[in-house]
Amino acid sequence: MTHSARLTNTDGTWEIYVVTDSPYPWDWPTHKFGAAAAIPTLAQRDRALAALGYEVAPRAEWEWQELPSGYMDSVELLAALQVQPAGTGVAA
Repeated sequence: MTHSARLTNTDGTWEIYVVTDSPYPWDWPTHKFGAAAAIPTLAQRDRALAALGYEVAPRAEWEWQELPSGYMDSVELLAALQVQPAGTGVAA
C-alpha cells in the first residue's frame, strides 16, 4: 500500500509528512527540518522518511507545485511523492 508523502515550507520551516488513512492530520507521521532557506536534499528527505518508517515507492518521483498567496507575496512550495512502509518492496 502506498501513501503520499508531502514536503512543504510553511512559514519558512520545511517539513515532510505522510498522509495515512487517519482522517486527522495531527496523526500523520511528520518530520520538521527546521528553519532553513534551502530545500532539503534528496538524501535528507530519504533519511526523514526512513525515520518515519517509510521508503520511496518504486518508480516514484517528486512532483512540485507552487501555491501563491498573492502577486507580491512569496510562494509556498509543495512537493508530493508516493511512499510505502519500509521493508515492503524495493525502493526507487
